[in-house]
Amino acid sequence: MTLMTFAYLIAGLVLLVAGAEVLVRGAAKLAAQFGISPLVIGLTVVAFGTSAPETAVSVQAAFNGSGDIAIGNVLGSNIANVLLILGMTALVAPLVVSRQLIRLDVPIMIGASLVTFGLAWDGELSRIDGALLFTAVVVYTLFLVISSRRESKAAGADDEFAKEFGLDEPAKPHAALINAGLVIAGLVLLVVGSNFLVEGAVALARALGLSELVIGLTVIAIGTSLPELATSIMAAFRGERDIAVGNIVGSNLFNLLCVLGLASLVSPQAISVSPNALAFDFPVMIAVAVACLPIFFAGYSINRWEGALFVAYYVAYTLYLVLTSTGRPFAETFGDAMLGYALPLTVITLLVIAARAWKTQR
Repeated sequence: MTLMTFAYLIAGLVLLVAGAEVLVRGAAKLAAQFGISPLVIGLTVVAFGTSAPETAVSVQAAFNGSGDIAIGNVLGSNIANVLLILGMTALVAPLVVSRQLIRLDVPIMIGASLVTFGLAWDGELSRIDGALLFTAVVVYTLFLVISSRRESKAAGADDEFAKEFGLDEPAKPHAALINAGLVIAGLVLLVVGSNFLVEGAVALARALGLSELVIGLTVIAIGTSLPELATSIMAAFRGERDIAVGNIVGSNLFNLLCVLGLASLVSPQAISVSPNALAFDFPVMIAVAVACLPIFFAGYSINRWEGALFVAYYVAYTLYLVLTSTGRPFAETFGDAMLGYALPLTVITLLVIAARAWKTQR
């Protein structure tokens, strides 16, 4: 393992985060100049922007034939988004969960996870599978745009997004050209950063004797989730705690439908899905998505102890991946302890929480 490997990884992460920030701000202001409301921009441009690193890395990896990195990046990012990022954000401040998320967006996230798992069950994601996933994200986005216009509280949301991205500021001379330049610059940074990150990740996997899937599930997943981490924690600090949760759920949806959809469409051949991913990582991602419902439902909030539980599970999940990949002798014992004791205890706890919340609200 050389110093150049770490240089590629760090440079790739920095360029991805910077590219996503520049792209989102340029696209948001450009869209506003064409008369698109800030609310719709927040639901579409911002959501796509925070998933831009995952898109760039997975598309680049799929195009280069590194399917395990493409799949691992999406699965790992979705797991990290909920367990690590949402958990850390809840530790900063207890989070508020909107009723719409529980009634609509989280069930859709669970459904998208199950559908993606079903499409990958045959061991690959073909172009047809990619087309289905991408069509679903187009339909979902159109639904968001149409439904947002019917919301009676649209004005408040408009003010919030306008202030966040400077959309209410007077247009400067040649603003359209400047914002278009920002969009182009953001895309260039994303492409270059994804190239660096994929090359560094492959080299790191080979040097450490880890599989590309594990690197995608851990190093790349956490790196490409940095925009979501920054957005959610800043939203929690500012008191915009519902945005912190909505950002995570929306990002997970776009990761599954848009990122995997595009990656499958541009790949020279069908993306091969590892048996390990089908047997372990897909079920973990689905379980994490399902676990959101009882926790979110209990008082429509995420408390600090629940955030600590999420973070602890993410540490355990990552430790299990590393132990298994490196062939450590106690990896099987650790996995049995998680499956036989910790997970059942958590399931019982979540069911009790949900039952109490349901009785209270009756």
